[in-house]
Order: sequence, then C-alpha cells, then structure tokens
Amino acid sequence: MAHKFSNDRSFLKLTSIGCTSLCLFFGLSLSVMAQIKVGVTVSATGPAASLGLSEKNAFSVMPTTIAGQKVEYIILDDASDPVSAVKNTRKLISEDKVDIVLGSTTAPNSLAMVDVVSEAQTPMIAMASSLKIVDPVDAKRFWVFKVPQNDAHMVTALSAHMADTGIKNVALIGFNDAYGEGLISEFGKMTGIRKLNVVATERYARTDTSVTGQVLKVLATNPDAVLIAASGTPAVLPFKTLKERGYKGKVYFTDGVINEDFLRVGGKDLDGSFLPAGPFVVANQLPDSNPTKKVSLAFIKLYNASSPAQPANSFTAHAWNTYLILNYAVPIALKTSKPGTKEFRAALRDAIEGTHELITTHGVLNISKTDHMGFDQRARVMVKIENGQWKLIP
Repeated sequence: MAHKFSNDRSFLKLTSIGCTSLCLFFGLSLSVMAQIKVGVTVSATGPAASLGLSEKNAFSVMPTTIAGQKVEYIILDDASDPVSAVKNTRKLISEDKVDIVLGSTTAPNSLAMVDVVSEAQTPMIAMASSLKIVDPVDAKRFWVFKVPQNDAHMVTALSAHMADTGIKNVALIGFNDAYGEGLISEFGKMTGIRKLNVVATERYARTDTSVTGQVLKVLATNPDAVLIAASGTPAVLPFKTLKERGYKGKVYFTDGVINEDFLRVGGKDLDGSFLPAGPFVVANQLPDSNPTKKVSLAFIKLYNASSPAQPANSFTAHAWNTYLILNYAVPIALKTSKPGTKEFRAALRDAIEGTHELITTHGVLNISKTDHMGFDQRARVMVKIENGQWKLIP
C-alpha cells in the first residue's frame, strides 16, 4: 500500500521524530565510520634518502586503527627538496583532507612546511631535529611539533665528552643549511662552558662532491677534534677527505648520521669516531632501568620481523614515535569531535600539546605550551663507532 501525504499534525510530529531518530542514527554511524587521514611527506629520494627511506619504511608496520577508528596513511616523497615538501603538504591538506601532517625528513623541508600547516590550521609533527621548527611557539608554530631531540640536547652531551677527554681546539665543518647552522650555533653556546676553542668553521652543500678546500683550511688550524655537522651519507664526504689528508685527531658526528647506509659508505675508517644519539640506537646495551628500553626492543622486534634486510634504526624510531603520539592523542580528540573536521584537527593539536610522561623509543615526552618537542636529557647518550657498530659509552 502506497503511503500518502497527510496534513494531520500528529503525523507530522511522528514524522519529525522519525527523521530526528534517523538523523541521529546516521550521524552516529558516520562518526563511528569516520576515517582518520594522516598525511606524510618524507625525503625518500635525493641527498637525504638514506634517512627518509627509513622513515617511510616504518609506516609499513604502523597499526591501521587507533581507538577503534580506521587510520589511512597517505605517503608522498619530497625528494629532499623544500619546494616539493611544500607542494606535498598543500596537496595533503587541500586535496586529501588529512587531519594531521607528519614530516619532513630534513630541517629545511620541515621549516618550509610550517607556514602551510599554520595557515590551514592543521597539526604537524616534524621528523627533523632543528630547534627552529618548533621554537619559539608563536602563532605559526602553535600547530607544529617534532619528534627528534633538539640540537641542544645532543651538543650538550657531545661537548661534555670533548671536555672530559682533554680536547681544547675544535674545527667545525657542516651543511650550509638550517641543519648545519643550527648545530654550529648550538655548539657555539657550549664552548665557554666547556672551555673549548673553535679554530675553524667551514660549510658545504649536501650535494657537493668535493670539500677539499674546506678540509685544507681545517687542517691548517691543527685541531684536536673535528665536528662534522651534517646528516646521512653526505656526512661521510668531509670525513673521508680528512682521512685522505692524514688527519689523526678525533672526529665527531651528529645524531643525523645514524643509519646503516652511513656505516656502509664510511666503512672501517669510521671506527673510533664519536657521536651523541638517542638511547634507541643502543637499546640492547641499555640498563633495564632505562624507561625507553622495553618500548625500543618491542619496536625493533616488530619492525625487523617485517624488514630483516633493513633493520630498525634511529630514523625508523623517530617515525614510530609519531604513531605513539597519535595513539596517545587521538582517543582524547575523539571525545569532543570526529575526524575530517576542523574541530578534530584543533582537538588533536591540543591533545598532542598535553602529552605527559609518554615513553617513546628515544625518551620520555612531556610536551607543553612552551615546549613542542618535550624531551629532557634522558633522551640522549654518547656512542662510539667500533667494528662498524654503535657502542654505548657509559
């Protein structure tokens, strides 16, 4: 029997009640079915590929549900280029409608992305270390967080090791970009405290194929140690040139070199070099009392089972920490809003900023309104390269 329209007030009332119920039902269904979209841009090709590929691979083992909500990871390659990183970020936000952006691999790329996410009011977690990405927490950086330790954490440990081992004169050679400049600047802040004298400061580009001129200037100052403020495999270039020219002093690297490709390219010559690192790098060597050990070993087991040919490294761990933050923040954001809305993006940002005592692979996170990184000095150790392996220095 066909239904006919009626002007009866009781029918209209019942119809209204039925419609309201249906709307509530479908609204709840949509909320339950809503999918969280996570946009990722990493440097899977280009000079930073040895770092970006590690980060990209980590997403293959990330759970696809958080708090009962399906999670979609949309991963793009920015080819180690800031312009491409910006294009990727705009696409992820405007076309893919992501709830959060993760990346990029390098400091120049991540810094270039800050304006985009701020304008779109979309939270971002960078996987690059430069303090400038998150500090100061102004109107733009209000939306930006990062997972790697600050340069200051690493330089504090590195400079202390120099002073404790009797080094007085130090030469610096680093990237001529935000990464190199940030580290050189932070090291400069520690020289007075550690009574270290910087005798030379040289710079080079990530894509350079020769640094002979810079190395000759460094050697002319006869330094006790050389700090190479560079990341990934390009950090090997000045090291190899120093060795070829007969340098016998100590060589220090930054935590930006911690991956298997760096060890492979540098070879046995790297033995005896020093660098600061997140505790994840030497997880098996940590005392059981270290809060990160259990979390790190669990991730290593998970990741290595899926990628035995390319074992977990410091950069896969940074990427995994973005998931740990999401796993912490998403359930909180879902209490007040649903994915795909500006309200959810804002709630997710607020929840990340409230992260408290979250144990990650690199340290314990306590993020606040004035600190969008959140690690303390527990997030770094000193290591030595020995027989092609990272060895913890007690």
